[in-house]
Amino acid sequence: MSTGAPRPDLPDTAVLARQVTAALTAAGHTVATAESLTAGRLAAALADAPGAGGAFLGGVVAYAAEVKTGLLRVDGALVAEQGTVHPEVAAQMAEGVRALTGATYGLATTGVAGPAPHDGRPVGTVHVAVSGPRGTRTARPDPPTDRPADVLATSVEAALRLLRDALRPEG
Repeated sequence: MSTGAPRPDLPDTAVLARQVTAALTAAGHTVATAESLTAGRLAAALADAPGAGGAFLGGVVAYAAEVKTGLLRVDGALVAEQGTVHPEVAAQMAEGVRALTGATYGLATTGVAGPAPHDGRPVGTVHVAVSGPRGTRTARPDPPTDRPADVLATSVEAALRLLRDALRPEG
């Protein structure tokens, strides 16, 4: 990861949000979000898409570990041992918000946007997850720089891509 200027070619999250909203709506599915480092940016991207009212149920911003473990049912022992910036935490957040809201899909983000490391993880460490009818998958996107804006934009984009991929028919 470099620390240069932000890349002008970062994908347009609005396009991805429109794509997943259309796919969710066409299939009669819904989505809810559980966000830590993105602090509602993912929910806002989904809510801004045309037709969001039929597909986006809402979201939880879970900055504090206590909210992750209490409301989203993330395993407290996992958080104590690994911290909150971990792929299994992202997976459990996605599963938790899915169960909490009754959504077809749960989408989650956790990581470190900076300016300092967190839970022993460096700035730019990101984990995203999607939970749905075919199980739970995680990804670890690699932001182009450690600038907070790039970390956040990359996180939202990666989560939307993960959902888009989960919505594709098995083949």
